[in-house]
Amino acid sequence: QVQLVESGGGLVQPGGSLRLSCAASGFTLDGYAIGWFRQVPGKEREREGVSCISSSDGTTYYADSVKDRFTISRDNAKNTVYLQMNSLKSEDTSAYYCAVGELSQITALQDTCVTQYGMDYWGKGTLVTVSS
Repeated sequence: QVQLVESGGGLVQPGGSLRLSCAASGFTLDGYAIGWFRQVPGKEREREGVSCISSSDGTTYYADSVKDRFTISRDNAKNTVYLQMNSLKSEDTSAYYCAVGELSQITALQDTCVTQYGMDYWGKGTLVTVSS
């Protein structure tokens, strides 16, 4: 059974850091693009692609809003993808979801991250609240 489980969310002050984890089970992340997306609760139509990574060559994509603050990485041994979030801002407050899509079905990593088209499996999310 394919499963993605996010963890690491919580309450943090502005300027602080959090590391989110996305643990995959039931399959290996090899051959997949893995992405982090966020959505403010109550705004179902406004899900934003935050960052994505290709398992084949490590290519990454970051939304402009998080560049130089967030870093996506992958631990092959743990079949887990991380999102290190530094210099957090109040506008980063959101539910964060990880998702995966088969690289064979994806034309361009950036396009998939922006549109979410091609992401086939989703986790249930973890909430990040940035507030003083």
